[in-house]
Amino acid sequence: MLGLSNNTFLLLDAAVTIIGLILLITQLKLHPFVALTLASGFLGLTSGMPVAKVMQSYQNGFGGVLGFVGIVLALGTMLGKLMADSGGADQIAQTLVRWFGVQKVHWAMMVSAFLVGIPLFFEIGFILLIPLVFVVARRTGLPLVKIGIPLLAGLSVVHGLVPPHPGPLLAIGVFGADIGKTIFYGLLVGLPTAIIAGPIFGNIIAKYVPGNPNKELMDQIAKEADGTNLPSFGVTLVTVLLPVFLMLLKTAADVALPADHVVRTWMDLIGHPITALLAALLLALYTFGAARGFDRKQVAKLLDQSLAPTAAIVIIVGAGGGFKQMLVDSGVGDVIGHLAVQAQISPILLAWLVAAVIRVATGSATVATITGAGIVAPVVTLVPDVNRELLVLATGAGSVILSHVNDAGFWLVKQYFNMTVAETFKTWSMMETILSVVGIILIMALSYVV
Repeated sequence: MLGLSNNTFLLLDAAVTIIGLILLITQLKLHPFVALTLASGFLGLTSGMPVAKVMQSYQNGFGGVLGFVGIVLALGTMLGKLMADSGGADQIAQTLVRWFGVQKVHWAMMVSAFLVGIPLFFEIGFILLIPLVFVVARRTGLPLVKIGIPLLAGLSVVHGLVPPHPGPLLAIGVFGADIGKTIFYGLLVGLPTAIIAGPIFGNIIAKYVPGNPNKELMDQIAKEADGTNLPSFGVTLVTVLLPVFLMLLKTAADVALPADHVVRTWMDLIGHPITALLAALLLALYTFGAARGFDRKQVAKLLDQSLAPTAAIVIIVGAGGGFKQMLVDSGVGDVIGHLAVQAQISPILLAWLVAAVIRVATGSATVATITGAGIVAPVVTLVPDVNRELLVLATGAGSVILSHVNDAGFWLVKQYFNMTVAETFKTWSMMETILSVVGIILIMALSYVV
């Protein structure tokens, strides 16, 4: 077409589509779900796909993703809601603060966020734990930024790298990675990354931008937990980490036992993300529900309330799956994959770069992960020895880079920490960038030993 070779035309078509997608979201402020649907249809029609197959391809991609991710999102959100309303998250945070002491309280905040953030979306974890930041700041007199940046780093790193968060889960499905290995590698990379971007960077930047909490906001949310029947630290930890433990157990069985072994067969069922999260939710109905004095009606109401905020995330993830399938079915993915192989670019570095560019352009980590994974996925078939779990982590690391004014999280942090736009760039945006860069450095280093 247009005198170009088929491969060149497909690359140009994909570039125009992705630029259009970015403009629809950033300039026209179109909802990502609508923008992804339009972009998918445009790519299918202009790439030469049969008209009858365009929407079928999108539908298959949409349904294929949500068949797994939708269930996991629902279960994880319910678990997070019960943990929040029972006071379990506050119990973890308060216990760690007591253990670490005032002088190292910023380390406690990072560990608290790292643990609490595993089953929670970033925004939910932020709203849940930000009162503790204000309480500790008021109690200790330490700069708000010194306490807050480690918390943000802990939440952000698990959001980008560790399942059951939607981004890593989607990338696992796209790349065909093992979820247990991804969790293990994600924790291995995530903890040192959070330490560098959190307590270490927070301690440095707080000397220049200490933060100036709004007095009215401080008075409103800086309250001590007044619950008299909070779940214990141990009970909360066991409940929250149960799905992670079961999924890691599955991976251990896969490594140690032959494929037809009866124990491995059962562990594959028990350690499946859906089964593992369901088991944790059933346990939480008691530990965070009945044992805390909630009756059945109250628990049912909490579970209903937990699902409403995830509706937008679910349809965006589904639309991203549809767009990914369009990239595959149109042949664009294969072309990009062959180019990456010919250029001898590390697929892991390519995954990070693609996700980073889309993140900076759209402001959405989820959109960056979805689109980036779809673009890089064909490389997996062309470079069979590439570590698929590290591809997931690299995509996640790229998706959190340089949050700025097109990201809702940027404004959330700015308002709560009462900072100017410039101060938010120096603190939050820089922290996110450090997370991304340190993350990919560690991932690349890990690629030489696994």
